[in-house]
Amino acid sequence: MERLPGFRDFYPEPLPQPDVWSADARQYIFDKWRSMARRYSFREYDGPPLEPLELFTTKSGEEIVGQLYSFSDKGERLVSLRPEMTPTLARMVAASERAYKKPLKWFALPQLFRYERQQKGRLREHFQFNADIIGENDPAGDAELIALLIDTLRSFGLTERDFVIRLSSRNAWQDFFRRHHGDAAQEYAFYQIIDKLEREAPERSDEKLRSAGLSLSEVSSFIERGEAVGELDAILENLAARGLKDYVKVDYHVIRGLAYYTGVVFEAFDRTGEFRAIAGGGRYDKLVKLISGGKVDLPALGFGMGDVVLLEFLKARGLLPKFDASIAAFCLIEDETLRAVSLKFIHDLRAAGLTVDYSLTSAKPDKQFKRAQELKAAHTVRVERNQAGEPVARIKNLATRQEAIVPLAEAAALMQRASKI
Repeated sequence: MERLPGFRDFYPEPLPQPDVWSADARQYIFDKWRSMARRYSFREYDGPPLEPLELFTTKSGEEIVGQLYSFSDKGERLVSLRPEMTPTLARMVAASERAYKKPLKWFALPQLFRYERQQKGRLREHFQFNADIIGENDPAGDAELIALLIDTLRSFGLTERDFVIRLSSRNAWQDFFRRHHGDAAQEYAFYQIIDKLEREAPERSDEKLRSAGLSLSEVSSFIERGEAVGELDAILENLAARGLKDYVKVDYHVIRGLAYYTGVVFEAFDRTGEFRAIAGGGRYDKLVKLISGGKVDLPALGFGMGDVVLLEFLKARGLLPKFDASIAAFCLIEDETLRAVSLKFIHDLRAAGLTVDYSLTSAKPDKQFKRAQELKAAHTVRVERNQAGEPVARIKNLATRQEAIVPLAEAAALMQRASKI
C-alpha cells in the first residue's frame, strides 16, 4: 500500500530511505516558528481542517474549486479540506472579535491541502506558519509583521546574505494603472499579468499588457525606479530603526496574485533565486467584511511560510542540525527481583525531566547494554542494594566511563549536572 502522490510520510531520524521526510526536522521548524511568534507576543489559534466549501469560494470565486480537495459529505454538505488558513481566521474573527482587545496578533501552524500539479517546492499538502495582525491600519503593523518574518528566518541561522524581503504595494500599482488610463474592467487581469512578469516571455507580457491598455516599457520603467512611496517609506524607516534595513528592498515585481490583497504586499526570496518564494503576504483589509457578510469590518494583514521550500533552503545552506535521538539514561535491570523498584526509579527519573528507556522484558546484560549504545544513552543506571540492603543507583557515564553510586533520590540531579558540563 503506497501513500498518495504529493503527500508525505514523516519518519524519525535516521531516515530509512531518501524519499521520506524527517519528523525531527519538522518538529525543529515548528519549534522555531512557535518560539519567535511568542517572542513577538502573537497568540496561537487553530481551526478545523475541513470547512464549508463556500468559505473558500466566497473569497476566491468558483474557479478555485478545481484546486481543492472538495466533496459532499454524508450530510450532503459541500465541504473542502482547507487550502489556506486566512479564510478560517477571518471567519473566527468575524464570529468572536468582540471578546478581544485590538489589534489581534495571532499565529497558527496548519496543515493545508491543494489538488494541483506537483513541482519543486510545492506538494499537495504542506505545513505553514501563518501570522496575522487584525484591527490595525497603521504601517507600523506591516513593519511589525515583516520584522517577525525576518527574525523567524534569522532564527534558523540565515542572514542578509541568504534572503531578502521584496516589498511592494497594490496601492502603488493601482495608482499607476489609473494614471495610465488603464481599462477599469481589466484592473484585476492587469495585476495577474504583473504577478507573472518574471515567469513569462517579455513578448507575451507586452501582448497581454497592450490588451489592458498599457505597455511593457511603461511597466518596466515603473519597476526599475523602485520608489518607496507613501506607506512603503514608513515601513522602511520602521525596519531601519530596528537594524533590519539590509533585509528589505522595494521591488514592484511583487504584486501577489490573490485577489483579496489590498495594500502592502511582500515576499521572501533566497538571494540566489534558486527556490520559490520562502514566504509571502500582505494586507487584506476587506476580507473580514466579505466573510462576515458586511457585519464586521476590520483591517488585516498577514503572511504564510511553508515548510517545504524552507526545508529545502535550509538543507542547501547546511543549516539543519544533526538530529541525534540520544537519551539521558538506559536503566539496566539485571536482577529481576529489583524490577519493581527499578520501574519506580525510572518513573521518577522521567518525572524529573530526563529521557529514560529500559528493556520491557527480561534480557541478558550484554543485550541490554547493546541497546543502550544503539539509543546513544549518555548514562547507564542500575538499581542495586548496598551493604545495608537499601536500593541505590549505580550510574555510569558512557563518555567518561566514570561511575558513581548514589541514593535513588539523588540520581536525577547528578545526571542533569553531568549533561551541563
